[in-house]
Amino acid sequence: MFKLGFIVNPIAGIGGSVALKGSDGEGIAEKALALGAEAKANQRAKLALEMLVPYQENITIYCANGLMGEQSARELGFNVKVIYHCNAEQTTAQDTENAVEALIAQQVDILLFAGGDGTARNICHKVSDSFPVLGIPAGCKIHSGVYAVTPKAAGRVIELMVTNQLVTLTEANVMDIDESLFRQGVVKAKRFGEMQVPAELRYVQAVKSGGKESDELVLHDIAADVINRMDDELFIIGSGSTTAFVMEELGLTNTLLGVDLVKEQSLLANDVIESQLWQAINENKADGVKLVITLIGGQGHIFGRGNQQLSPRIIRAIGKDNIIIIATKTKLTALNARPLIVDTGDSELDKELTGYLPVTTGYHDQVLYPVASPQ
Repeated sequence: MFKLGFIVNPIAGIGGSVALKGSDGEGIAEKALALGAEAKANQRAKLALEMLVPYQENITIYCANGLMGEQSARELGFNVKVIYHCNAEQTTAQDTENAVEALIAQQVDILLFAGGDGTARNICHKVSDSFPVLGIPAGCKIHSGVYAVTPKAAGRVIELMVTNQLVTLTEANVMDIDESLFRQGVVKAKRFGEMQVPAELRYVQAVKSGGKESDELVLHDIAADVINRMDDELFIIGSGSTTAFVMEELGLTNTLLGVDLVKEQSLLANDVIESQLWQAINENKADGVKLVITLIGGQGHIFGRGNQQLSPRIIRAIGKDNIIIIATKTKLTALNARPLIVDTGDSELDKELTGYLPVTTGYHDQVLYPVASPQ
């Protein structure tokens, strides 16, 4: 019988759709809920567990009660053993660490957890570097190398273990950033330790590449191409240093880690939340809407990392043909032929976005690059 340890941080990523850049910090979760955010960590956790449903007879899931793991596992029909009880309505970092200690005592085969970099830090505090873990990406910040590229990919890795296939283990860095600086547009990452993870490179992500593009001439060309397309349409400018260069060329204030609105090359709003985006799209339907996004360096995600404001309904309303992906060829080459990844949380939408999409890599210069949905 395979003993699967399972922990969910229920509030992981809750601040993403309302531009709070995460869930760490006192009062952030309450503020996010007040702004209309929805907790989606358990939905993402279930996507991973669904990959294991065919093997339920051979799996026992050891977990914390309620939204910390029990609910998702029971809803899918797994045999569940609750080994830690959280009594508070809202879980804390201490609950995560307590649950980890309880799971280690049960000698589970691997700890599967859903959260962000803060959750990975909590778990790293309690596990030894020889205890295998794997993260289901559910937070706004996924800089650590302990996460699968998508929730389904996490399930695929566990499936390999359950079916007794050889899975190599390797050490991966646990990284996190200062969220107080993050909310000011400053990315300052720090290494907090290492944990042992399955080394299935198809499914486990690389540590995020940091830093700005160095080739300013290429960025000037990319920005010029985007600006040349701007007429009376609403332009939604996504997060990232490459899109920030477009805003810089326009002479507009930019939210490096947020979403901004531009029309007729003038700024309409900075750091908008999902509901504001929805309103703006509906108000500008007659003129048209374009979305400008870039990829996360080293990982290749274009949706599902740091831009949760771009919800499935937002992406559908914009339309696949109105999405402008921008990146330097250097950034694409660094992916080593891996596809761009869409992880919107809506499997049907992910499928609709797959295929070869044009990526603007200079002025009137595009390449076709593959886009894949979660596996």
